[in-house]
Formats: sequence, structure tokens, C-alpha cells
Amino acid sequence: MAIADRFQPEPRTKNIRQEMGLSREKMGYIMSVSAKTIENWERQDQLPADEEKRNRLAAIGELVDLGLIVYGAKGLPVFLQTPLRSLGHHTPLQEIMAGHVERVVDVLASEYEGLGF
Repeated sequence: MAIADRFQPEPRTKNIRQEMGLSREKMGYIMSVSAKTIENWERQDQLPADEEKRNRLAAIGELVDLGLIVYGAKGLPVFLQTPLRSLGHHTPLQEIMAGHVERVVDVLASEYEGLGF
């Protein structure tokens, strides 16, 4: 493990959820857990015990970070709710909920690079 990797901040469920403008119920759906579990993670400032869920949360955290760079705090929730042609007229949130986080990251990356979506 590289030294820089050891100092990466761990994703915080509440911050990610709030930046996306999501309820605990929707975040629970994305993470395949109950809203109560999301509440517990947030209250106890814990990461999921399951490695696959930790990885999913980290990927969503990276998506949020890029989305904030491209759209800002007010624009990110709007982006997530906007149907996009490049996503088959699905919204980015629908793609995330379907487990296709990488597709949304690709859209954000192309927008960041000025290619548009």
C-alpha cells in the first residue's frame, strides 16, 4: 500500500448522502441495506462491515467528489435527477441505483474534460 493510500479520508455516509440530496431510504436502496442501517452508520460514524458495501460507498464518494467539482453543491443533486441521453435517458441516480456507478463517473469525467454529455 502506498503512503498516500493510507492517508485517504474514508467516505462518510452522511456527507455523501447529503451531497447527493438523498433520503436515508434512497441511500439504503443504493447500498442494499435498510434506512435504519444508514442511520446507524451515520450516527456511529461507521463504515459498512461488508467489504463490497465499503467499496460501493467509496466509489459513490468518488463520484460525489467529481460531481462537486463539475457541478458544485447545488448542481450535483440536479445532475443526478436529470435524464441523460448518454445513459439511455435514465437519470444518473437511476444508474447508481441499478449499480452502474462507473457509467455515471464516465459521464462526469467527460463533462469535466469538456466533452459534454
